[in-house]
Amino acid sequence: MSLEVLKSRTQIDQARDELRRRRLSFTSSSWQRLFRKLGVSNGINVGDKLKSWDVLKTAAFIEKNISKSAPILDIGAFASELLYVLHHLGFSNLTGIDLSPDIKKMAYRNCIRYEVSDFMHTPFEAESFDAISATSVIEHGFNSEALLAEISRLLRPQGHFVASFDYWPQKVNTNDIEFFGMDWKIFSEQEVREFLDEAAAYNLHPRGEIQLDAKEKPISCANKSYTFAWLVLQKAPEASRVQA
Repeated sequence: MSLEVLKSRTQIDQARDELRRRRLSFTSSSWQRLFRKLGVSNGINVGDKLKSWDVLKTAAFIEKNISKSAPILDIGAFASELLYVLHHLGFSNLTGIDLSPDIKKMAYRNCIRYEVSDFMHTPFEAESFDAISATSVIEHGFNSEALLAEISRLLRPQGHFVASFDYWPQKVNTNDIEFFGMDWKIFSEQEVREFLDEAAAYNLHPRGEIQLDAKEKPISCANKSYTFAWLVLQKAPEASRVQA
């Protein structure tokens, strides 16, 4: 499956149970969050249980398809659980990038490279990564041209872009709502298909079946109800590039 949709809240709970079973659950506890809010303890609140489904799917895809020594980039990585999961799965060439300078305070700094930068304009050389991940990131300050151009530049041929994002088949109006000082987009089915068409011009193509049906809305935020979608795009050899 190249693109699929979170169907229910049960899938989130099942994914978290699986992460715990495999000792790959690194979300901060409610007590840790409270103590940090009160200033009793330091550190970063990592992870979000609502992201369990997409974190597990991304980690499972990378574990199955990417070499443990391959360079992997996680964009929008501040407070993300994914790099911790991949580190404990034995991946040894991990990089996280985020605009927040606090990313430098995250754990495993001796073996995970953290960079402060805009992920649409990164400091990395072309074809630096075998995989790039993004967990609920691209819907904030969405700029398809800049995003796709940078992802295509950074990926090696046959490399993968694995992303989750907010989704509902019909358009949900999020005008005038901002997070992290950026606008917020809940992708509609039409917008996802337009994004896939744009991606082809940057040599990025779905790996398999596309499934965009949704009936339940297990996620609620800012008085909006929706779900998540999960996507894999693969960079084809340059000879296969579709001309824009």
